[in-house]
Amino acid sequence: MCLITPSEVAVAVSDNRNKHEVQFITVTQSKLVSGRKFRLQHECSGIAHYQGDLFIGSGEALFKYTLSGKQVCRLYEDQSDRLTVYQCAVSPTGDRLYIISRYRDKLHTLARDGTLLATYTDPALKHPSGLHVTPAGQVLVCGRWSHTVLQVGWEGESKLANLATQEDGVRWPQSVCYSSTTSSIIVGQDLDDNILVFRVE
Repeated sequence: MCLITPSEVAVAVSDNRNKHEVQFITVTQSKLVSGRKFRLQHECSGIAHYQGDLFIGSGEALFKYTLSGKQVCRLYEDQSDRLTVYQCAVSPTGDRLYIISRYRDKLHTLARDGTLLATYTDPALKHPSGLHVTPAGQVLVCGRWSHTVLQVGWEGESKLANLATQEDGVRWPQSVCYSSTTSSIIVGQDLDDNILVFRVE
Protein backbone atom coordinates (compact mmCIF):
# COMPACT_ATOMS: atom_id res chain seq x y z
CA MET A 1 0.00 0.00 0.00
CA CYS A 2 1.21 3.54 -0.69
CA LEU A 3 -0.07 7.07 -0.19
CA ILE A 4 -1.29 8.96 -3.27
CA THR A 5 -2.83 12.01 -1.60
CA PRO A 6 -3.51 12.76 2.09
CA SER A 7 -6.86 11.00 1.68
CA GLU A 8 -6.14 8.32 -0.93
CA VAL A 9 -4.01 5.18 -1.03
CA ALA A 10 -3.20 2.64 -3.74
CA VAL A 11 -3.15 -1.02 -2.76
CA ALA A 12 -1.37 -3.77 -4.69
CA VAL A 13 -3.56 -6.89 -4.80
CA SER A 14 -2.49 -10.37 -5.90
CA ASP A 15 -3.94 -13.78 -5.17
CA ASN A 16 -3.41 -17.36 -6.28
CA ARG A 17 -6.12 -17.11 -8.95
CA ASN A 18 -4.28 -14.72 -11.27
CA LYS A 19 -5.96 -11.63 -9.86
CA HIS A 20 -3.38 -8.86 -10.09
CA GLU A 21 -4.61 -5.30 -9.71
CA VAL A 22 -4.13 -1.92 -8.10
CA GLN A 23 -7.11 -0.76 -6.03
CA PHE A 24 -7.51 2.87 -4.96
CA ILE A 25 -9.16 3.59 -1.62
CA THR A 26 -10.14 7.00 -0.28
CA VAL A 27 -11.03 8.20 3.18
CA THR A 28 -14.36 10.04 3.08
CA GLN A 29 -16.01 11.24 6.30
CA SER A 30 -13.84 8.84 8.33
CA LYS A 31 -14.83 5.85 6.16
CA LEU A 32 -12.80 3.81 3.68
CA VAL A 33 -14.36 3.94 0.22
CA SER A 34 -13.27 1.74 -2.70
CA GLY A 35 -12.54 3.70 -5.84
CA ARG A 36 -11.10 2.98 -9.26
CA LYS A 37 -8.84 0.05 -10.01
CA PHE A 38 -6.80 -1.31 -12.86
CA ARG A 39 -5.60 -4.80 -13.71
CA LEU A 40 -2.01 -5.87 -14.29
CA GLN A 41 -0.56 -8.57 -16.51
CA HIS A 42 1.89 -9.60 -13.79
CA GLU A 43 1.92 -10.17 -10.05
CA CYS A 44 2.15 -7.17 -7.74
CA SER A 45 4.03 -7.79 -4.51
CA GLY A 46 4.88 -4.18 -3.67
CA ILE A 47 3.91 -0.64 -4.63
CA ALA A 48 5.28 2.88 -4.15
CA HIS A 49 4.30 6.33 -5.45
CA TYR A 50 6.12 9.52 -6.39
CA GLN A 51 4.58 12.56 -8.11
CA GLY A 52 2.14 10.64 -10.30
CA ASP A 53 4.38 7.63 -10.96
CA LEU A 54 3.58 4.22 -9.49
CA PHE A 55 6.42 1.76 -8.97
CA ILE A 56 5.22 -1.84 -8.78
CA GLY A 57 7.27 -4.91 -7.91
CA SER A 58 6.19 -8.09 -9.65
CA GLY A 59 8.38 -10.49 -7.70
CA GLU A 60 11.08 -10.52 -10.38
CA ALA A 61 10.90 -7.01 -11.88
CA LEU A 62 10.17 -3.39 -11.02
CA PHE A 63 7.77 -1.54 -13.33
CA LYS A 64 6.79 2.11 -13.63
CA TYR A 65 3.11 2.91 -14.25
CA THR A 66 0.99 6.02 -14.52
CA LEU A 67 -1.83 6.53 -12.03
CA SER A 68 -4.29 5.61 -14.77
CA GLY A 69 -2.70 2.17 -15.14
CA LYS A 70 -0.53 2.60 -18.23
CA GLN A 71 2.76 0.73 -18.05
CA VAL A 72 5.59 3.17 -18.79
CA CYS A 73 8.59 0.85 -18.60
CA ARG A 74 10.36 -1.98 -16.85
CA LEU A 75 13.05 -0.36 -14.70
CA TYR A 76 14.81 -3.39 -13.25
CA GLU A 77 14.68 -7.17 -13.50
CA ASP A 78 16.30 -10.10 -11.69
CA GLN A 79 15.12 -13.62 -12.52
CA SER A 80 17.82 -15.39 -10.52
CA ASP A 81 15.37 -16.42 -7.77
CA ARG A 82 11.82 -15.97 -6.49
CA LEU A 83 10.80 -12.60 -5.03
CA THR A 84 13.99 -10.79 -6.02
CA VAL A 85 11.84 -7.66 -6.33
CA TYR A 86 9.47 -8.15 -3.40
CA GLN A 87 8.76 -4.74 -1.84
CA CYS A 88 9.70 -1.32 -3.15
CA ALA A 89 9.97 2.23 -1.82
CA VAL A 90 11.04 5.59 -3.20
CA SER A 91 13.07 8.38 -1.63
CA PRO A 92 11.34 11.69 -0.77
CA THR A 93 13.19 13.38 -3.64
CA GLY A 94 12.37 10.62 -6.12
CA ASP A 95 15.99 10.05 -7.14
CA ARG A 96 16.40 6.69 -5.39
CA LEU A 97 14.35 3.52 -5.51
CA TYR A 98 14.75 0.75 -2.96
CA ILE A 99 13.79 -2.89 -3.40
CA ILE A 100 14.20 -5.94 -1.21
CA SER A 101 15.12 -9.37 -2.47
CA ARG A 102 13.33 -11.67 -0.05
CA TYR A 103 15.17 -14.95 -0.50
CA ARG A 104 18.55 -13.38 -1.30
CA ASP A 105 18.55 -11.30 1.93
CA LYS A 106 19.40 -8.07 0.09
CA LEU A 107 18.39 -4.43 -0.07
CA HIS A 108 19.05 -2.89 -3.49
CA THR A 109 19.25 0.82 -4.21
CA LEU A 110 18.44 1.95 -7.74
CA ALA A 111 18.72 5.25 -9.56
CA ARG A 112 15.55 6.80 -10.98
CA ASP A 113 16.23 5.06 -14.33
CA GLY A 114 16.62 1.63 -12.69
CA THR A 115 20.42 1.51 -12.64
CA LEU A 116 21.68 -0.53 -9.67
CA LEU A 117 23.64 1.79 -7.35
CA ALA A 118 24.19 -0.31 -4.23
CA THR A 119 23.42 -3.65 -2.60
CA TYR A 120 23.26 -4.08 1.16
CA THR A 121 23.45 -7.38 3.05
CA ASP A 122 23.64 -7.98 6.79
CA PRO A 123 23.39 -11.03 9.09
CA ALA A 124 20.68 -9.05 10.92
CA LEU A 125 18.65 -8.83 7.71
CA LYS A 126 17.41 -12.34 6.98
CA HIS A 127 14.42 -12.74 4.68
CA PRO A 128 13.60 -9.00 4.38
CA SER A 129 9.87 -8.42 4.25
CA GLY A 130 8.94 -4.82 5.05
CA LEU A 131 10.40 -1.63 3.59
CA HIS A 132 9.67 2.05 4.22
CA VAL A 133 11.39 5.38 3.56
CA THR A 134 10.67 8.18 6.03
CA PRO A 135 10.01 11.78 4.95
CA ALA A 136 13.60 12.54 5.98
CA GLY A 137 14.91 9.83 3.64
CA GLN A 138 15.77 7.22 6.25
CA VAL A 139 15.41 3.66 4.98
CA LEU A 140 13.68 1.21 7.34
CA VAL A 141 13.68 -2.51 6.56
CA CYS A 142 12.43 -5.60 8.43
CA GLY A 143 14.31 -8.86 8.68
CA ARG A 144 11.53 -11.43 9.02
CA TRP A 145 13.69 -14.42 9.98
CA SER A 146 16.16 -12.33 12.01
CA HIS A 147 13.31 -10.62 13.94
CA THR A 148 14.80 -7.17 13.38
CA VAL A 149 13.99 -3.68 12.15
CA LEU A 150 17.04 -1.88 10.73
CA GLN A 151 17.76 1.66 9.65
CA VAL A 152 19.98 1.87 6.57
CA GLY A 153 21.57 5.01 5.16
CA TRP A 154 19.91 6.74 2.21
CA GLU A 155 22.73 5.56 -0.07
CA GLY A 156 21.80 1.94 0.73
CA GLU A 157 25.30 0.89 1.66
CA SER A 158 25.53 0.99 5.46
CA LYS A 159 23.47 0.23 8.54
CA LEU A 160 22.83 3.17 10.84
CA ALA A 161 21.04 1.31 13.63
CA ASN A 162 19.23 -1.78 14.84
CA LEU A 163 15.95 -0.06 15.69
CA ALA A 164 14.21 -3.09 17.21
CA THR A 165 15.06 -6.73 17.81
CA GLN A 166 13.58 -9.87 19.30
CA GLU A 167 14.43 -8.54 22.77
CA ASP A 168 12.06 -5.65 22.06
CA GLY A 169 9.24 -8.03 21.21
CA VAL A 170 9.72 -8.17 17.44
CA ARG A 171 8.64 -11.56 16.03
CA TRP A 172 8.43 -12.24 12.28
CA PRO A 173 8.08 -8.54 11.28
CA GLN A 174 6.19 -8.14 8.02
CA SER A 175 5.77 -4.38 7.60
CA VAL A 176 7.23 -1.15 8.96
CA CYS A 177 6.16 2.48 8.79
CA TYR A 178 7.27 5.73 10.39
CA SER A 179 4.63 8.17 11.65
CA SER A 180 5.88 11.75 11.72
CA THR A 181 2.68 12.75 13.55
CA THR A 182 3.52 10.62 16.58
CA SER A 183 7.30 10.25 16.02
CA SER A 184 6.97 6.49 16.20
CA ILE A 185 7.85 3.40 14.20
CA ILE A 186 4.94 1.02 13.62
CA VAL A 187 5.72 -2.66 12.99
CA GLY A 188 3.23 -5.23 11.72
CA GLN A 189 4.04 -8.85 12.46
CA ASP A 190 3.24 -12.08 10.68
CA LEU A 191 1.69 -14.87 12.78
CA ASP A 192 0.73 -12.28 15.41
CA ASP A 193 -2.31 -10.09 15.98
CA ASN A 194 -0.26 -7.37 17.69
CA ILE A 195 1.07 -4.20 16.07
CA LEU A 196 4.17 -2.83 17.80
CA VAL A 197 4.74 0.89 18.26
CA PHE A 198 8.20 2.23 19.11
CA ARG A 199 8.75 5.86 20.06
CA VAL A 200 11.64 7.59 18.33
CA GLU A 201 13.65 9.90 20.54
